[in-house]
Amino acid sequence: MHPLLRLIMSQPGLLVDHAEAYAELVSAEFSKASVNWKRSLLLDAIAICSLGVAAVLAGVAVMLWATIPASDIRAPWALMVTPLLPAVVALVCMVAARSRNDAHAFDDLKEQVAADMVMLRVADAP
Repeated sequence: MHPLLRLIMSQPGLLVDHAEAYAELVSAEFSKASVNWKRSLLLDAIAICSLGVAAVLAGVAVMLWATIPASDIRAPWALMVTPLLPAVVALVCMVAARSRNDAHAFDDLKEQVAADMVMLRVADAP
């Protein structure tokens, strides 16, 4: 008989405790990952809105530039600088959203599963 089956039959409480520990680990890992996903989603939304504002301001600047004679424009630099602020905000938000590395999500769970698999293989070995 496999040692795991023997353990389950002799001490079923250990299996329940182990399953509860797995549930807590999955919950903690999912909680950490969801915080990262929400942060990334918020930063992406801010970036999209900022890009929209920058596009509208750039369009207004082009229309003003086209309709007002160059000699009457008091601050032509303002027409170029005004759309840059939301564009920079969008760029910063996009970089910040991508800078968080989610490759390490659920690493603790993966390590625990691997450790349990090693333990099962060792217990199964004659």
